[in-house]
Amino acid sequence: MRTDDFWAVISRATADRPASPADVAKRAVADLATREPDEIVAWGRHLDKVMVASGTQDLWAAAYLINGGCSEDGFDNFRGWLIAHGRDAVARSVKSPDSLADVAVVRSAADSGAVFEAEEVLSIAAEAYVQATGEELPAADRPVTRPDAADLWDFDNEEEMQRRLPKLSELFLAEPE
Repeated sequence: MRTDDFWAVISRATADRPASPADVAKRAVADLATREPDEIVAWGRHLDKVMVASGTQDLWAAAYLINGGCSEDGFDNFRGWLIAHGRDAVARSVKSPDSLADVAVVRSAADSGAVFEAEEVLSIAAEAYVQATGEELPAADRPVTRPDAADLWDFDNEEEMQRRLPKLSELFLAEPE
């Protein structure tokens, strides 16, 4: 599956209507479930590639700041939320995680405490495969999609956070007045 074909599924799931990540996942599942099983498997493999490409320490640190902490599963689910917002959102966030400070809902989360996760986006291929075939998605060797938590820099080090993610730090590490 080509990259454009992968993202076209997400684009169709968000086209012409605002949607929650759960709605995006439901629409994408419905789209993929009409396809051949091998195409669904290929879509899932491409999702793994997106997860690998987005599995950076600084993006994890951004998720840590934004969500008020971030476990391994939380980081995966945060990237599911990003994927539900499309190709440009993922590319921009991977290139510059600090650019998330420019996203309106992220800015408002500094006050509201909103958490951004979408586990359902990560199971689009599995759900579509079940709908299409009545069987579970075949098991495959899954790539490592994030750094080992033991190898991360200390996300509680505010000086390092401010150095790496200055705009997000200003939003989420600001001292209360």
